[in-house]
Amino acid sequence: MKTKKLVSLLLTATMVAGIFAGCGKGDAATESESAGSTQVSEKSESKSENGEIKEFTAFFAVPGTELNDDNEIQQKIAEITGAKVKETWLTGQTAQEAVGMLVASGEYPDLIDGGDGMAQLYDAGALVALDDYIDKYPNIKEFLTEEEWDKLRQEDGHIYWIQQFGNIYGEERATTHNDEAFWIQTRVLEWADYPKIQTMDQYFDLIESYQEANPTMEDGTENIPYTILCEDWRYFCLENAPEFLDGYPNDGSVIVDPNELKIIDYNTTPTAKKYFQKLNEEYKKGIVDPESFTQTYDEYIAKLSTGRVLGMIDQWWNFSYTVNDSLKQQGLDKKGCNYVPLPITIEEGMKNQWHNSGGVLNVASGLGITTSCEDIEGALQFINDLLDQEVHDLRFWGEKGVDYDADENGEFYRTEDMRMQAADTAYKASHICTYSYFPQYSGTSRDGINAMKPEYQAKEFYDGLSEDVQQCFAAYNAETYVDMLGTSEAPGPWYPMYSYSNNMTTDTEGGIAWAKMGEVKHEYLPRVVMADDFEAAWEEYMGIYETCNPQAFLDEMQTELDRRIAEAAKYE
Repeated sequence: MKTKKLVSLLLTATMVAGIFAGCGKGDAATESESAGSTQVSEKSESKSENGEIKEFTAFFAVPGTELNDDNEIQQKIAEITGAKVKETWLTGQTAQEAVGMLVASGEYPDLIDGGDGMAQLYDAGALVALDDYIDKYPNIKEFLTEEEWDKLRQEDGHIYWIQQFGNIYGEERATTHNDEAFWIQTRVLEWADYPKIQTMDQYFDLIESYQEANPTMEDGTENIPYTILCEDWRYFCLENAPEFLDGYPNDGSVIVDPNELKIIDYNTTPTAKKYFQKLNEEYKKGIVDPESFTQTYDEYIAKLSTGRVLGMIDQWWNFSYTVNDSLKQQGLDKKGCNYVPLPITIEEGMKNQWHNSGGVLNVASGLGITTSCEDIEGALQFINDLLDQEVHDLRFWGEKGVDYDADENGEFYRTEDMRMQAADTAYKASHICTYSYFPQYSGTSRDGINAMKPEYQAKEFYDGLSEDVQQCFAAYNAETYVDMLGTSEAPGPWYPMYSYSNNMTTDTEGGIAWAKMGEVKHEYLPRVVMADDFEAAWEEYMGIYETCNPQAFLDEMQTELDRRIAEAAKYE
């Protein structure tokens, strides 16, 4: 099996190298039929000397959908910026496998976000240091504060990537909870007359009751009460709930006690045992999907898109943009198949921290420029131009008169037909181009009127909701997904700690422990959930877990926590 896998990886590496060969050459692009409808920016320096559109390549180590070559918005952006990017995405591999193949080949795309493999790219010397360039590009320079730029510096003191997400311009307009939660379909809440659900036990009791009374959908298809995604790095859907259940925010790999400023291992808390025991009980009752521990991400998304799954834990960004569009296209959004988050903790009366205000800077990864790029300044100019308001509007709102309109006050809105076409897979491939893994803003537009993205435009957000979600919000005295949970302030300057652990390597004792802990949890947590004898399975799991030397990992995380607090004090 190992030999076959190696051959497969080598073949894929050859294919990847072929795709990326000849990056950034400035090939001529086909002229748009609508040329002239958008003014070409005179300040852009991305065009080659002969006026041709420069073409760059990019690889993102996450699944994604490639655009059609003649994508209309991409072409409009190219007319303004003088450049375009051919994006490719992860298919059938882990991020570290894909990045490892690129490192082995020595040939890279012009731009890359290697996800969990970013440290591999840095260690391989595959990335260009950006320090001497940033000040030349005002939109890039403005994108992060001096403190945030410094947080991105690596051990050698240089900056090699730009964190693209979580950046708020102007006023924060939080409507969507983009993060992790216990999600449940609105049809379940409506059936139960919108009960107050605050604990894990109440959540599963509700699902059990609904399933007993309504085992199938209208067409006779059987419901799936609760499913879990466990594939690869996405097994956070299974393993990190104990930190949230105890009322802590998403530090991802540990709990930080904000009073004592101490690292706590959420894997071994009493709440962790209660949580997995509950999953074990629900598995035995037939509530937990038996395919949970073998399904792939694509199979999971396809399952949610049928509307059959009543509930799950997940990050909104991990499922919603595909699933919600699919539900809308099938009319299932009108049948109560949309998901809303619930403020679940282990005990009633606890304050939850599922949602924190402000952006989150994940310094572990970002958009980098590789040593294979032959036009570093052209690539940076393109990134800079993508942050111009005109281009940002094209990326996320689309084309005025086609994808949105503006009222007499200049406020953007969409008609129902526009919303429906924006959810259509074919339309997105041929017309919409968000450059979703390039730097982007949420918050308020520079015009002071509109949101940077449609989902944060209060009226448009609400008008775009299906009636079942509107009714659900009204029942809970909420206007947004965030209101369903409540908002907490970001806990401290260390947050989030996963931005450190995500880039740990086996070069340290703590990194070795972290890798072993992950392997053990991947193997044993499904066994614990499915075990006939939970107590015996949990005891076995805890015994194996201790052999990983988790204290070495916790000590390294404590050192990083102390360092972050000390660094933040310099900017006070």
